[in-house]
Amino acid sequence: MNKLGLARGEVHLRVSAILVLVLTTCLVAFDTQTKVVFLSIEKKATYKDLGALKILVYVTSAAAGYNFLQLCKHSTWPRKNFQGSYMCKAWISFLLDQMGAYMVFGANTAAVGAAMLAITGSESFQWIKVCDRFTRFCVQVGGALLCGYVASMLMAIVSTISAYNVFRMYSPKWLLRLKTTSM
Repeated sequence: MNKLGLARGEVHLRVSAILVLVLTTCLVAFDTQTKVVFLSIEKKATYKDLGALKILVYVTSAAAGYNFLQLCKHSTWPRKNFQGSYMCKAWISFLLDQMGAYMVFGANTAAVGAAMLAITGSESFQWIKVCDRFTRFCVQVGGALLCGYVASMLMAIVSTISAYNVFRMYSPKWLLRLKTTSM
């Protein structure tokens, strides 16, 4: 694959990741459901009721913003000069891509763990099964969590491309020279 095709692929993956991250954020942040608990007392379920969902909204929003900023780099970074500052920028981009992918995956996994408690409840803590009362809310959060995993996989693929961009700058002769031939 040539460099231009790889750059286009990275742009398409980043745009897809942004769209899925924004979808995840919107599905969780705008999901509410209200039920009447007793006579006129209402209980409203939102993402703010569960700390892991709140963190998921913040992390996916930040990851979408980061990927958008990375899209801007494609029009400003030089392509032919692999010396000095480009190498530093490539390493920073690679490390930030790694952090972003792991943060989205970790926040999504934490939200899944918290959602499982909402589905199953916990008799030892006397927690009720929230999803028995707020079914639509739980289904929408489940869809958002699925989108979050898709976004983390897209970001992992982008991180792989970043790794390729970093490690292609090093000479293969240098990498293959493990020991000297003089005896």
